[in-house]
Amino acid sequence: MFATPRKFFRFFAIAEVISWTLLITGLILRATQGWDLAVTIGGGIHGFVFLAYALTAVMMTKNQRWSAGPAAIAIISAGIPYATIPVDIWLHRTGRLDGEWRRTPTDDPRDHTWHDRLLRWVINHPGRSILIGLAAVVVVYIILLLMGPPV
Repeated sequence: MFATPRKFFRFFAIAEVISWTLLITGLILRATQGWDLAVTIGGGIHGFVFLAYALTAVMMTKNQRWSAGPAAIAIISAGIPYATIPVDIWLHRTGRLDGEWRRTPTDDPRDHTWHDRLLRWVINHPGRSILIGLAAVVVVYIILLLMGPPV
């Protein structure tokens, strides 16, 4: 399913668009029908997917060796409704999503940093990595919920 970084990033870019749609629909239902639960559900899903997309953007930054500019644009795009799709298209057209996962180290000095070793571990252990990633997103999500709703 996620054989390439391109497919992996696109999946989460689309998921973020869907979650924005759920949140906006919930806001409309609350405003027109008084259904506060719709925002709770849509907002909850959007918050979770937002965090997962941000984690994905960080992972892509490391794997694809993006500079700070494309990394920031990818992460910031999650905060703008429907912006992840044009960003995904731009990253693809500029070749920033080309290539495979970096599963093994090369002679490049960057491959010998702790965070590149961590990236390779994540890539080479997808089942465990998904569980750890989900757990991390859930923990951050719960912390944010305990802090209270956004103002």
